[in-house]
Amino acid sequence: MQTSLADLRLAVLIDADNVPSANIKSMLEEIAKYGTPTFKRIYGDWTNPRVTSWKTVLLDNAITPIQQYSYTQGKNATDSAMIIDAMDILYTGRVDGFCLVSSDSDFTRLAIRLREAGMKVFGMGEQKTPSAFTSACDRFIYIEILAKKEEKKPASKTRSASTKKASDGKVDDDKVDPKLLALLTDSVDDLADEDGWTFLGELGNLLIKKQPSFDARNYGFDKLLPLIKSFRQFEVDERPTANGKIRHVFVRNK
Repeated sequence: MQTSLADLRLAVLIDADNVPSANIKSMLEEIAKYGTPTFKRIYGDWTNPRVTSWKTVLLDNAITPIQQYSYTQGKNATDSAMIIDAMDILYTGRVDGFCLVSSDSDFTRLAIRLREAGMKVFGMGEQKTPSAFTSACDRFIYIEILAKKEEKKPASKTRSASTKKASDGKVDDDKVDPKLLALLTDSVDDLADEDGWTFLGELGNLLIKKQPSFDARNYGFDKLLPLIKSFRQFEVDERPTANGKIRHVFVRNK
């Protein structure tokens, strides 16, 4: 029987050297959307003052610290320990997927290897994370969008040009991010029926497969539908179902 996404048993492995501790609660809440953490481990040299901020949040969040001494100055000693543990956990057969929390591209090969073994791999890190790592995951979530206060306050300033709206609530044509628009329009075409309509749920899945770091929140929107509606280039049809409270949403290129 196939395991649903919400039922996945996940090993959450955190690189303390390459992610901040400030948003740990929102990070764990996000991870809970994709499965249940069976392992929660964090790797770092706990004698180093740089990771002191993590110490205060480990107990409250039931995260097990793994000590890894920095034998050579300037080298990230946590990588090898985290990779070895990931492979050990893989061979126990006790998890369905991994969440690798790091902004370090050194975990790219690990993500690829885990997916080759049939694991779901979710990545989480800062927006500076190299694309090689984000692309190696089934889905990659940027930490910046998880900070609720930061997400709301700077939204009007930090939104990409694609989400700067005109007076009618639509994005000005000269402000549209061409890469985002191309991704959306091409994906709608890829899934379109004979009349050009694409089911929004299938569109969301395809966007993540094409670009694992895709997230409407990166552009200042809570969901995909409001992002789609902000463009003049798309037509939206919300179709009623037998259940009056549920509507199926379809999108097509104009």
